[in-house]
Amino acid sequence: MTLTELKYIVAVARERHFGRAAEACYVSQPTLSVAVRKLEDELEVKLFERSTGDVSVTPLGEEIVRQAQSVLEQAAAIKEIAKRGKDPLAGVLTLGVIYTIGPYLLPGLVRNAIANTPQMPLMLQENFTARLLEMLRTGEIDCAILAEPFPDTGLAIAPLYDEPFMAAVPSSHPLAGQEAVTATELKNETMLLLGAGHCFRDHVLQVCPEFARFASNAEGIRRTFEGSSLETIKHMVSAGMGVTLVPRLSVPRDALHTGVRRRKSDDAHIRYLPITPDDSGGPPVRRVVLAWRRSFTRYEAIAALRNAVYACELPGVKRLS
Repeated sequence: MTLTELKYIVAVARERHFGRAAEACYVSQPTLSVAVRKLEDELEVKLFERSTGDVSVTPLGEEIVRQAQSVLEQAAAIKEIAKRGKDPLAGVLTLGVIYTIGPYLLPGLVRNAIANTPQMPLMLQENFTARLLEMLRTGEIDCAILAEPFPDTGLAIAPLYDEPFMAAVPSSHPLAGQEAVTATELKNETMLLLGAGHCFRDHVLQVCPEFARFASNAEGIRRTFEGSSLETIKHMVSAGMGVTLVPRLSVPRDALHTGVRRRKSDDAHIRYLPITPDDSGGPPVRRVVLAWRRSFTRYEAIAALRNAVYACELPGVKRLS
């Protein structure tokens, strides 16, 4: 049994496909298949059920793959311990970020990381929360910046900041003349939502739960629209198609200053309003956290990344220690 063989079975279990697993491991499919078969013969168990175009993990295989992942993490930890003896910050740090945080946090974060820890380049991965949690579990990424809540997966969590939501309405909308808006006032509007899979969609539906019933029927097509990104949603708001909620960091710097001439863009046709408490509770916020596996040993790298986040401007959010 070798670490390489363990890496192969973890890849097959993750990809559910021998060809994709081979590509992920940078080997040919025959090489990977022979190695997996050799390990099965040695253990005298069947790890995978093979059928045309589909691979599934046997119940015993699931347990062996989990142990293999643990062994690979421990082997990687040995290398990390050796690195830490020389420079605890040396080496690439692979960071995952959800789509509704990345565009607004990463520019400043990357600049700060380059300035303060040039020996620790960041390798970035944007994805959905569910996929990033899976990548953390399998060791594909070292850490991730996520928004709570998400399933408890036994990860180490460090809070970064609480970020309020703001309402985005067309500048010609009757609500645009107000200084603030309540969730109740949004209930009769056409709400623009991100598509399924975005955790921010769930956050919006928590603030305006009545729109959840429009997500899967024909009437909902007339009441709600979906977009693939926050920026797409903003274009739809600018076109007068409806209103939405956005995280505070996505609001342009000059959008909250009255009397300031806005640049000619879609954002110039959007009014951003704070959401004040009403009967439904306090102002809506999301908690942004840094998550990593408890077996990850580069504690100094995690601390340096948190410092790089705190060094960002982060207007309108509440930093957490």
